[in-house]
Amino acid sequence: MLGPLDLLVNNAGVETVGAFVAYTPEQLTAMVDVNLTAPMLLTHSVLPGMLERGRGHVVFISSLAGKFGPAYNEPYAATKAGLIGLTQSLRAEHRRSPVGFSVVCPGFVAGDGMYQRMVEEGISSNRLMGETTVEKVAGGVVKAIREDRPEVLESGSPVRPLLAVGQLAPRLVEWAGDRIGAAEIFRRTAAQRDRLG
Repeated sequence: MLGPLDLLVNNAGVETVGAFVAYTPEQLTAMVDVNLTAPMLLTHSVLPGMLERGRGHVVFISSLAGKFGPAYNEPYAATKAGLIGLTQSLRAEHRRSPVGFSVVCPGFVAGDGMYQRMVEEGISSNRLMGETTVEKVAGGVVKAIREDRPEVLESGSPVRPLLAVGQLAPRLVEWAGDRIGAAEIFRRTAAQRDRLG
């Protein structure tokens, strides 16, 4: 029997790089179920106990894709953006509560997971987009919990200024994204996996 939970880190994630029209309806709903519905249901399940005990913290692992949706990643970007919105709403609702909520948004994580599969396929980030590590992302999670931070961005490059500019000048950020090659990396991945539609 599982005892009371004071900490929940929602780290589920499924990403299938491809043209939006190449997805089946079942693939789209499966991604929403894993990336967004499951963390929402898990949080819904543990939150009453945390509130009753007067302590606890929930962390959602999102992605920089949830802040700036890359090409060929529509379902992933949409679900990860949903986690950011969920975190913001939970923080607003429970502002005066002893329970905390944080979202961690990693960029390309070297050595493990989805990005590592791309590297193994011969496709990798460039210097401008950078890479981070599993250890740095884990450190971001710990910092989010200890400091009750609303959001932690963990990337191999300084993305916060670009995201701030994106709020004021979205077309400029689209242009910059093209210049640094983000769309091309995911287009090549989709082509290699025969998912261009």
